[in-house]
Amino acid sequence: MDLIDRQILKELMSNGRITLAELSDKLGLSSPSLSERIRKLEKQKIIKGFTVIIDPEKTGFPLLSFLAVTLERPSDREIFLKLISEMDEVLECHHIAGDFDYLIKVRCRNTAHLEDIISNRLKSLEGIARTRTMIALSTVKESFSKPLEGEIER
Repeated sequence: MDLIDRQILKELMSNGRITLAELSDKLGLSSPSLSERIRKLEKQKIIKGFTVIIDPEKTGFPLLSFLAVTLERPSDREIFLKLISEMDEVLECHHIAGDFDYLIKVRCRNTAHLEDIISNRLKSLEGIARTRTMIALSTVKESFSKPLEGEIER
């Protein structure tokens, strides 16, 4: 990935609706050259897809929570991950180091919805040893752009 590829990614992360013509002009590339670069980035799985970012509060899911989960045994992982992958409310699931095994980012309608997720879906699953729930009171920063190599100084 070279500097031009990083510029393409930065522009697309900033404005995913930019037209190829606009992006070509902005970067000084021909449309066919730009299209080929984007195709290669997709083929390399650097670009995983394109999506729409919605406002969860305006679409009925204002409650943001983080659930830390500990499994009883490593053999419980498969069924847990299958459940998590099927839950629309789960935005992210990370295997973590420390006192818990997984950290899950969840969007809910309200606390009753969150309680249902924790009590009826997660804790009823065999192999869940313990959970810890943290409710976000507000969000200071939430970014959908990713850092690119060469952009962050140490």
